[in-house]
Amino acid sequence: MNKIKVIKTATDYEEALALLKELLSRDPDPESDEGQQLSLLGTLIKDYELKEIPSDLPDPIEAIKFRMEQSGLKPSDLVHYLGSRSRVSEILSGKRQLSLEMVRALQEGLGIPAKVLIKKPDFTEDSEYRNWDDRLVSEMKSRGYFDEESFQKKLSKTDLLRNFFLPIGSPAQLVALWRKSSYRVLPYTDKQALAAWSTKVIRKAQKIKVSTKYSHGLIDINFMQKLVRLSISENGPTLAKKALLEKGIILIIEKHLSKTKLDGATLLVNKVNPIIGLTLRYDRLDNFWFTLMHEIAHLVLHFDKDTDFYYDELDSIKGRDISSEEKEADDLASEALIPSSKWEISPAKLVPSVLAAQSLAAELGVHVAIVAGKIRYEGEKWIYLNDLVNKAKIRQYFPEESWE
Repeated sequence: MNKIKVIKTATDYEEALALLKELLSRDPDPESDEGQQLSLLGTLIKDYELKEIPSDLPDPIEAIKFRMEQSGLKPSDLVHYLGSRSRVSEILSGKRQLSLEMVRALQEGLGIPAKVLIKKPDFTEDSEYRNWDDRLVSEMKSRGYFDEESFQKKLSKTDLLRNFFLPIGSPAQLVALWRKSSYRVLPYTDKQALAAWSTKVIRKAQKIKVSTKYSHGLIDINFMQKLVRLSISENGPTLAKKALLEKGIILIIEKHLSKTKLDGATLLVNKVNPIIGLTLRYDRLDNFWFTLMHEIAHLVLHFDKDTDFYYDELDSIKGRDISSEEKEADDLASEALIPSSKWEISPAKLVPSVLAAQSLAAELGVHVAIVAGKIRYEGEKWIYLNDLVNKAKIRQYFPEESWE
């Protein structure tokens, strides 16, 4: 039998971790001598960590969720390690503690250190707010995410965040809804920033009075094309926002947070009045109209699907593997902007000239920047038509936002 002793020093601790790894690899019967050793060793390691290094280790449940995000795993993927769907749900919600068998499986299968997994989870009410990035919270403050009353009371970070997320419950509840989501985002998108931005958009939408209830079928490709033709109007973007509201759809403009590169999102937390959020990350009219059409396409095509959120970062999407739903939204958005029947026979498809762009735009009754953007994207001719694209600005239509 391996010798187990009280852990008093860092050296003792390292030796205990090595022994723990060795015992886990043997997968002993819990009732055997080695199984009893494993249980005792886990207790000794946990006691030492609580006394000596309580702040250095992440919460085990957060560590599992982080690894899931890193590896693109769904809760159902953890069944192999934890035993059943119900057990996975209980573990992730904090209703059940990890057994030593689960620790072994997660360490070997997902590479999460046992010293992290055996740490006691923090399920206090404020635990999910304590580890929020101070720089993100500072940016939220500067952007007016927190109300004036909170500042006057000089609330702590935890209290500021709790009050901010109150309309949706908590970030954890939002993350739970994300399980029914479609992401077209890059790996480095910060989930805390995404939760904050989403909540800000929802809070803005809750302040808007809507007299119409949206129902599936209210909008279609014809409505989308009619909307795009507003692009030639002097105040086309604001007219589009009004037209959507008349259909029960709330369009919110909210600048992206620095830890995301989000362009737009469709939020279906309230299907009576769906929300489309745009960041206007690029101050270009063509980007606005394509992103808007893409999000509207999700409503036309996917409103009745089992999905609550569609998040889209549209940079460098060509050639990237995307979901079938995102591909469908891309195709419908493109058709709404410039019908394929017109594009295929237009000189603009072959010749990246100002004259060709102007001719097709006049024929379709849309802003020339939309055609210029199509020419640049389809032919990957990014050096052409810069003046047509870059001179057509969008943020000027939404002066209530701070664009500095």
